[in-house]
Amino acid sequence: MGYRVVVAGATGNVGREMLNILAEREFPIDELAVVASSRSQGLMVDFGETGKQFKVQNIDNFDPTGWDMALFAIGSEATAVHAPRFAKAGCTVIDNSSLYRMDPDVPLIVPEVNPEAIDGYKARNIIANPNCSTAQLVVALKPLHDAAKVKRVVVATYQSVSGAGKEGMDELFEQSRNIFVGDPATVKKFTKQIAFNVIPHIDSFLDDGSTKEEWKMVVETKKILDPKIKVIATCVRVPVFVGHSEAVHIEMENELSAEDAQNILREAPGIMLIDKREDGGYITPVECVGDYATFVSRVRDDSTVENGLAFWCVSDNLRKGAALNAVQIAELLGRRHLKKG
Repeated sequence: MGYRVVVAGATGNVGREMLNILAEREFPIDELAVVASSRSQGLMVDFGETGKQFKVQNIDNFDPTGWDMALFAIGSEATAVHAPRFAKAGCTVIDNSSLYRMDPDVPLIVPEVNPEAIDGYKARNIIANPNCSTAQLVVALKPLHDAAKVKRVVVATYQSVSGAGKEGMDELFEQSRNIFVGDPATVKKFTKQIAFNVIPHIDSFLDDGSTKEEWKMVVETKKILDPKIKVIATCVRVPVFVGHSEAVHIEMENELSAEDAQNILREAPGIMLIDKREDGGYITPVECVGDYATFVSRVRDDSTVENGLAFWCVSDNLRKGAALNAVQIAELLGRRHLKKG
């Protein structure tokens, strides 16, 4: 006996990836529905490489009664309309938007980090998926925090344009092509040219000079991992199609050598340590695409602070940063609570 599952936003980058991962991981599904806005109604979408296709239904007209869970990738505005409706009908919502992440009654889950927090989902019948850059960060921090208690995190992100959706990917492609043929690199989605450039600005600015993306990393890390951790982030958009990278510096309460950290990370769930101190002995975004793991490289001591470490972290943002984490939450929900699969 399996689950009746809805994928909402099935025509977008993350929604399609959710379908791929549900198929790849052979999630126990008895019935699958794919829904999206009225603009996508009637389109056909693939269920991974199974050869099966499903017709997209209009979410506005969809009745969630009797469905077990819904994986949402439809943005905050639409989620605000439909998530309460689905939840009230008894269909547990696993939401990829930022809308419910900081709601105290909604668990914010990364299964490798805080699986027990999912037990609070019944308060709203909604579970939140974290920001893509937060997800890979906390997966890497968790085993180090358990070993030596992380006090402070300084992180600079190198975030791919797929984090801004199809429009971001199209803009990078079009600007790159135009530059090669001598045409103007028109700016539409981003605030400055993204091709052959980097932009230290993701989401809107806040009063303290940080951006909302940076704020998300701070508050989400605290909620998922430990409210006492101090975090400062600088989030940067880079001309990479898929795959977020992070340069991470941490200060811990207790001593932990780089060698010990490597040994801990090598055995940690969800992490692949690729750390050879030689040319090419590390992972770049191009190599992480399509993979489930959060990759860690360049682990080394940081002598500028007591008990300091630095490392490089890379992950496919459409997978671990979004779709994979949502499916892992669905698997966790099934194991701990619904118990049908």
